[in-house]
Amino acid sequence: MSNTTSHSKMRVGILFGGQSAEHDVSVQSAKNVVAALDTDRFEPVLIRISKQGVWQFEESGEPVSFTFGGGQKPADVMFPILHGPMGEDGTVQGLLEMAGIPYVGPGVLGSAAGMDKDVMKRLLRDAGIAVSDFVVIRASERQDIQPADLIGRFGLPLFVKPASMGSSIGISKVASEAELAAALDEAFTYDRKVLVEAAVAGDEIECAVLGNDHPQASIIGRVIPHASFYSYDAKYIDDDGADLEIPAALDPAVADRARALAVRTFQTLECEGMGRVDMFVTQDGELVVNEINTIPGFTNISMYPKLWEASGLSYSELITRLIELALERFEARRAVY
Repeated sequence: MSNTTSHSKMRVGILFGGQSAEHDVSVQSAKNVVAALDTDRFEPVLIRISKQGVWQFEESGEPVSFTFGGGQKPADVMFPILHGPMGEDGTVQGLLEMAGIPYVGPGVLGSAAGMDKDVMKRLLRDAGIAVSDFVVIRASERQDIQPADLIGRFGLPLFVKPASMGSSIGISKVASEAELAAALDEAFTYDRKVLVEAAVAGDEIECAVLGNDHPQASIIGRVIPHASFYSYDAKYIDDDGADLEIPAALDPAVADRARALAVRTFQTLECEGMGRVDMFVTQDGELVVNEINTIPGFTNISMYPKLWEASGLSYSELITRLIELALERFEARRAVY
C-alpha cells in the first residue's frame, strides 16, 4: 500500500515482523490485530520489518520512509506489534516520537525499562514490590562464574535467562550443576547480560493492564504449563502446551491484590497504553512479580486479549481502545512539548 494515497479513514500502521528472535510471533499477532480492526473507522496499513531491518509496505513492497519535522507520514497512528529487541525496547518508540506519529503502547522509557529484566527488577524492588532474588552476569564476567556459588545462593532448580528477550526465548530451568554451563551458553546467545534467578514456588498468574493516566486491570488468569515451565512453544505455537484458567481460581482477596499490584507495577515502570504483568502467587497468598510485557502477544492463544474478552471488552473493542489511548497520549504530550 502506497503512503501517498488519500484516505478518508484513519490509517493505522500495523508494524510487524522485526529483527528479533520473536519475528514469527509478531507475524501471528499482526494477523489477529488486522482481523479485529474496526474497518468502519480504520484502514490498516501493513508495514513489514524484515529480519534484516528493511521496512516495506506489505501490499506494494515499496520502502517506508519517514519525514521528520512535518510532511507525509506512512500512517496516522502506529500499532507496533514487535516483540523483543528492536521493537519492544524503546527503539521504534523513539523513532516514532521523532517522526511525530502517535503509537500504541508504552513510550520510550517504559518500553526500555520493561524490556531489560535487570533494570525492571531493580526499579520494582526499589518501589517495595516483591521480585525473585537474582544476580546479573555480563559477558565479560562469564569466565569468573562459579556454578557452586550460584547454586549455593539460589538452590535448585534455578532459572537462567537473557536480560532483554521475551517470549521465554533463551530461558532455561536448571535442575543440576551439570546443566548450568549449557544454560548460560544459551542465554548469552541472545544477550550480553544474563540473569540467574531463584525459582519461585507458586502458580503463575497474569493480569492485563489498559490505560494512560488511570490504568485499569483485567481479571486474573492462571497459566498451567504442561511442561516444567511456560516455554515459547507453550505460549505461541502449541495449543495444548498449557491450560489457561480464566478467571483464575483464586481467593477473591488475593485476586484483588494481584490486580492492584499489576497496576502499581505498570505505573512504577512508567508504562502507558498496555502491558501484561506476570506474577507468581505462593501457597500462602504472597505475590511476586516476574515481569511486564509492554507489547504482549496477540496470537490465538495469547493471554492479553483473552483476559480483556473475559473482562467484557471484545477483541475489536480492545484494539479500538488501544488506538484511542495512543491518540490521547499524543495530544497530551503535544500540549506540553
